[in-house]
Amino acid sequence: MKTYFINNNSDTLLLFFAGWGCDEYEFEHLQSDCDVLIFYEYFDLDFKFDFSKYKNFNLLAFSAGVFVASILDFNLKFDIKTALDGNPYLFDEKFGLSKQIQDILYNITIENADVFARNYLVKTDEEFKNFHPSKRTLESCKKEFDSLKNIYKNNKQKIKDIYDFAIFGQDDRIFDISAQKEFYGKKLKVVLNARHNLFFRVQKYEQLLNFDI
Repeated sequence: MKTYFINNNSDTLLLFFAGWGCDEYEFEHLQSDCDVLIFYEYFDLDFKFDFSKYKNFNLLAFSAGVFVASILDFNLKFDIKTALDGNPYLFDEKFGLSKQIQDILYNITIENADVFARNYLVKTDEEFKNFHPSKRTLESCKKEFDSLKNIYKNNKQKIKDIYDFAIFGQDDRIFDISAQKEFYGKKLKVVLNARHNLFFRVQKYEQLLNFDI
């Protein structure tokens, strides 16, 4: 996988696991008071980073990133661990992506990408105007989808719910919200009148990390 580092000269590091198909450009409008390490493009689980300079750590994982972060052992003590619009059991038919949603995601094309974003990721036309897509190719996204399936199959026994709480849009169409209520229980926090993408609603990573939205 790839990483993108944002240096704000802080002794606190936010580890942000982006979702499937994402890149650093999708989140370039977001600010933070701490340093940020973005993880994305999950072709594998390999990365290198020196955590030794930091005193504090936080974890924010989005969509497919919720699964990836759940199987990695950083040997770090996180102050806050937040799951955003995702479930550790990514390819579970009930708690994760249904077969129908998997087929929709895998068959996104240049011709239907905007229609998918409007119908599944955002709630209104106004939100769609502010939607900030990644710059990755569809070929790269499909390769990542296949890689995520293989990673899931080979690491399913490592999956654990590591999160302090989870945030979901009330009308998320990627993950079934009723199943998330069952899985996360009292840890689940719901954003009203929202779908899967909440990033354009905030200016800082900390707003999502702390449910200030």
